[in-house]
Amino acid sequence: MHIQIAAVGRIKEKYLADGIAEYAKRLRPYVKFDILEVPDEKVPETMSPAEEAQAREREGERLLALIKPDALVIALTLDGELWTSERLAERLDELGTYGSGHAVFVIGGSTGLAPAVLRRAKHKLSFGRMTLPHQLMRLVLAEQIYRAVKINRGEPYHR
Repeated sequence: MHIQIAAVGRIKEKYLADGIAEYAKRLRPYVKFDILEVPDEKVPETMSPAEEAQAREREGERLLALIKPDALVIALTLDGELWTSERLAERLDELGTYGSGHAVFVIGGSTGLAPAVLRRAKHKLSFGRMTLPHQLMRLVLAEQIYRAVKINRGEPYHR
């Protein structure tokens, strides 16, 4: 199984980078796991809707260029489905059994995800209706992927 997180921007805070690195290390015995990053667009505080759309499109083009054709794409978006940890585990298990074995979770930047990225996604996933910083979302997602892998292996996970 190959699981990737494709995200806009770089992690700037050390505590987030350390947390993500810890979950990546924990995942390595079980799956191939890596994070792909594309540069974010420099956006001023005040932008017109057209400028926001252009920034999203440019980031989206960069994200799509990284995603292999056989990958199952799961876009993180506020209006996505709400899954439990067990449902995420089921989806990853199905992918490993019946799919290509390659999943890419996509996290957009401050302006969201381009329509082309959302169209490419097989699933749209939400971690709730609150907006989380995209850098923090990477850590939360890495933890949930690790939890899903442990669930699928029938191994204990601390509560």
